[in-house]
Amino acid sequence: MALVRPGSEIARERGARHVGRHRHEQAYAALVLRGGYVESGDRGRFRVGAGDVLFHGPFEAHQDDFGGEGADILNLAMPFAVTASSARVADPDAVMRTAERDPLEAAHVLTAGLQPGPEASSDWPDFLAAALIEDSVPQLCVWADAHGLDHATVSRGFRFAYGVSPRRYRLEQRARRAAIAIRGGSEPLAQIATGHGFADQPHMTRALGRLFGRSPRAFREVN
Repeated sequence: MALVRPGSEIARERGARHVGRHRHEQAYAALVLRGGYVESGDRGRFRVGAGDVLFHGPFEAHQDDFGGEGADILNLAMPFAVTASSARVADPDAVMRTAERDPLEAAHVLTAGLQPGPEASSDWPDFLAAALIEDSVPQLCVWADAHGLDHATVSRGFRFAYGVSPRRYRLEQRARRAAIAIRGGSEPLAQIATGHGFADQPHMTRALGRLFGRSPRAFREVN
């Protein structure tokens, strides 16, 4: 899966369209200027419209589904962490105007006075996604039984909602957390691997290579 590096840009989607699961290397915010869409990703599923903003951390992935009206979205790199996943912006036009001359200042304008945004969806695929993010699902069949769901239904329904199987989603969460730990610290790679759900360092190395196209040492060299 290729890594996307957003700066300050406006994405214009015209008409109904599905954008498959893709990953962003940098943290960024997606501010809806017009229209709306559904995003399903590493923070859950959200239905957003004009004035809503979704925040994404480094290496997070998602898929997008646009309705007939499409959408205009300001993708703005975030140089600082934001704990919220979604929010409402009082004056999107002010953020856009600021971004045209100073993206860094626009990030501060965006986050000043944020209001509560749309809540994440709360169907069973979303509950499973939350559990996989927390890495609290040792066996999918046990989770399915506990929620009264057929095993095949869980895999099929989750893939429909999030674009990947539950097992793949869990692997991606582990790899993403490991990548952040490697890039931001000096802990031995073997300890990072076992601390983030991998059997050993070689398993982590293979996962990072498949997902991000680079080795653990390459992540550390970037830092």
